Amino acid sequence: MAKVNSRAARIIRHARVRSKVKGNSERPRLAVFRSLNHIYVQVIDDSQGHTLVAASTLDPALKTRLESKNKSSHAEMVGELIAEKAREKGITQVVFDRGGYKYHGRVKTLAEAARKAGLKF
Repeated sequence: MAKVNSRAARIIRHARVRSKVKGNSERPRLAVFRSLNHIYVQVIDDSQGHTLVAASTLDPALKTRLESKNKSSHAEMVGELIAEKAREKGITQVVFDRGGYKYHGRVKTLAEAARKAGLKF
């Protein structure tokens, strides 16, 4: 039997998480994707299949503030930004989708920053 690489294992874990985590119009899903250099977050209404709000480290609002900081502080700023954008759209409660990643490091930092900025998980 072939060994599963880490990327394929994350996709399997993500599918397992997604089978249980569903977003609706009252509580949309806060989905996280983490690459080597960046972190991306979307608030998604699964009943309609629409992205309501999105933020990432590539966002022009954050681009200038990110220089000479580590990735965890980048994730914290993205968490604050997504919470701010979600509150502007009237979203206060979300369901957290960690995307198959461990709730650890950048993913945990982003979630805690979003909570502190006013989102309820």
